[in-house]
Amino acid sequence: MAGSSKKAIYAALTGNSLIAITKFAAATYTGSSAMLSEGIHSLVDTGNQVLLLFGIRQSTKAPSTEFPFGHGKEIYFWCFIVAMLIFALGGTASIYQGVQHLSHSEPINNVQVNYLVLGFALIFELAALFVAFREFNKNRGEQTITKAIRQGKDPTLFVVVFEDAAATLGLLIALIGLVLYQLTGNGLYDALASIAIGLVLIVTAFFLALESKNLLIGESASVLVRDGIAAVLADDERILSTNEVATLHMGPDFIVVTISADFASNLSSDQVESAVTQINQAIKAVDGRIKRVFIEAERPENHGT
Repeated sequence: MAGSSKKAIYAALTGNSLIAITKFAAATYTGSSAMLSEGIHSLVDTGNQVLLLFGIRQSTKAPSTEFPFGHGKEIYFWCFIVAMLIFALGGTASIYQGVQHLSHSEPINNVQVNYLVLGFALIFELAALFVAFREFNKNRGEQTITKAIRQGKDPTLFVVVFEDAAATLGLLIALIGLVLYQLTGNGLYDALASIAIGLVLIVTAFFLALESKNLLIGESASVLVRDGIAAVLADDERILSTNEVATLHMGPDFIVVTISADFASNLSSDQVESAVTQINQAIKAVDGRIKRVFIEAERPENHGT
């Protein structure tokens, strides 16, 4: 998954870097509030992609005494930070710019320059969105888009998709605001476009923060993985009953499994030890992301005490 994530991020990083420079130059030259908001948006997106790449790198650090399960959750932390930056630096700054221009509207010079910049920016953003969505589709398989986002354990992919989709929508809003300004000569439309872009970013940040928060707190493995583990336990005649199976994602590619099971009373300690070893191997074979399996032998009446 890391390879797919990086490919989408690098595509977005390249596009947003070029777009940000172009937008700021156009905003300075023409005085457009919506264009300045779009420049801020692209600059924030560029910084976000750098943070996502940093998060991916940090998440691959080897386990240590201090962090025995590795640093996989770092990617969740940095995705949450990205959401906060979209909200704080992108959304609020765009709304502020729009409000400022509502009270101090200034004419937009050389409107054609803005059209040219928005046109090129749309091409770059759509190209980046195409790459991100293609990689996202590869990983979601047969799942619906909504289900893949809700159950996905690698947030970097859908973060880039959300960012690129929000960027594309922002460009369309800026374009509409520019057209209305040119038709009416009223700077209100340019200011309103800036505010609308800010609202789009805030909504995007909210959904990204929510998904990242769930993963950061600790989501279980998918239903498919949990069902596979349950099947292994149900097929083993040495287990009389399963008291509990708990799974936890320590990162996109690191699942911890804890099991409480009641083993047959006629098994010797050596046989129980052998059973635990074999069950451990069988469960890890269910999904390559399962890295740790902890099995506790206890009777149902003793579980939870």
